[in-house]
Amino acid sequence: MTLKTVDILLVGAGAMSASLGMLLKQLDPGLKIAMIERLDQVALESTSGWNNAGTGHAAYCELNYTPQLADGSIDTRKAFAINTAFEVSLQFWSWLVEQNMLPAPKAFINQAPHQSFVWGEENVAFLRKRHETLSAHPLFADMQYSEDPEQLRQWMPLVMHNRDSNQKVAGTRVSYGSDVDFGALTRYLVEHLQRQPSFELLTSHTVKDLEQIDGRWEVKVRDEQLDKSYTIDAGFVFLGAGGGSLPLLQKSGIPEREGYGGFPVSGQWLVCTTPEVVEQHHAKVYGKPPLGAPPMSVPHLDTRIINGKKALLFGPFAGFTTKFLKQGSFLDLPKSVNLGNLKPMLSVARDNMDLTRYLISEVMQSHGDRVASLQDFYPDAKAEDWKLSIAGQRVQIIKKDPEKGGKLEFGTEVITSADGSLAALLGASPGASTAAQTMVNIIETCFTERFNSDGWQAKLREMIPSYGQSLADDPALLKVVRERTLSTLQLHEEA
Repeated sequence: MTLKTVDILLVGAGAMSASLGMLLKQLDPGLKIAMIERLDQVALESTSGWNNAGTGHAAYCELNYTPQLADGSIDTRKAFAINTAFEVSLQFWSWLVEQNMLPAPKAFINQAPHQSFVWGEENVAFLRKRHETLSAHPLFADMQYSEDPEQLRQWMPLVMHNRDSNQKVAGTRVSYGSDVDFGALTRYLVEHLQRQPSFELLTSHTVKDLEQIDGRWEVKVRDEQLDKSYTIDAGFVFLGAGGGSLPLLQKSGIPEREGYGGFPVSGQWLVCTTPEVVEQHHAKVYGKPPLGAPPMSVPHLDTRIINGKKALLFGPFAGFTTKFLKQGSFLDLPKSVNLGNLKPMLSVARDNMDLTRYLISEVMQSHGDRVASLQDFYPDAKAEDWKLSIAGQRVQIIKKDPEKGGKLEFGTEVITSADGSLAALLGASPGASTAAQTMVNIIETCFTERFNSDGWQAKLREMIPSYGQSLADDPALLKVVRERTLSTLQLHEEA
């Protein structure tokens, strides 16, 4: 029995669904939107502040976004794409702050310089080349570089204190990097949506099945609190449930789902809340990943400001579990395997033995082992100041590959049905940082008719001034946009 009819059904109450809901409500306030969350509150899985790195991913410090090619050159394509996508998020958040739809920026985003740090001749040569390549472009023109220990000591005192003076070191710095409390941001977005007409948040609800009938979706849901099931009739469905998106995509039956699988990777952080340590470090410092490590395991020592409280975080340390969500089931992975994705998944297992060995070694680590890794970054670190915290689950994408049979991808990907009535977001980092751009892409793809005829493009340009233009190709526009967002979101370095 159908009890609800909606225009838009958002599955998962995280940063992605909240961003799409906010964009659509600005484009058409009359849209009837429902947001479903299987837990009893929003933003408790990967969006929670303690379940992600909180880095506003702009490719300033993340070395895995700029791989070195065989000829020695630096591949900047991913860095440029991520940087410009994050600029879209900054513009959208700035507009929401200006419209009083979000609170004062420090409630969800804070300035934290983005820095890279490496040691050893080979790594220093790589970082020098990376800086030369990136800083030649306006997007990265403000990036500083140094091999001077005294300069680095000013940038990252904990990292440099009592470090071996014979060690060859180098670092880069962008002062207006950011730490984002995505959990707080998402709660503010959903709170605003709840104040709008024709929006409903349904917590403690589980999607059991979905089927397309006559162009619309019948979504079977269960109200866990009332212990009853019913159907929601939706014109458009967005599956933004983190690791939970893949099983739902498979249930949808759309042809585009074929061949997709998931590889779950868990994460852990070392966390320090000791005031005298925390106050000596204000930055996000990223290094190079260990051999065989997935890109999501690039080690970093971060300033975090979550719910207004400052802490330091180091990691992530990877692990393996068959759960697709932190509060999921150990049967998630085996249940996701089917005839359509078996070959790609077996191919990935065959071709990623280094990753398998790395994950096993990570799982076997003791607290002392983890602190030893931390001491590579922070030589004076004391084990008693750091506690282990479990991060959120990340389900990396496995997909078909014509040459290898299957490939493992680290990133995010949107799968949409041919008729545009369903979109599913798979993958992980850079994730929430690029939510605004990713959701704009979904709107362009899935709402083509309204997009072209209902003034939606003009409204998007109001919310995101660079919309329809390239910040990478227009230095003058980039300057105007950056000055506005850095000022509105208070991301300029404090004197």
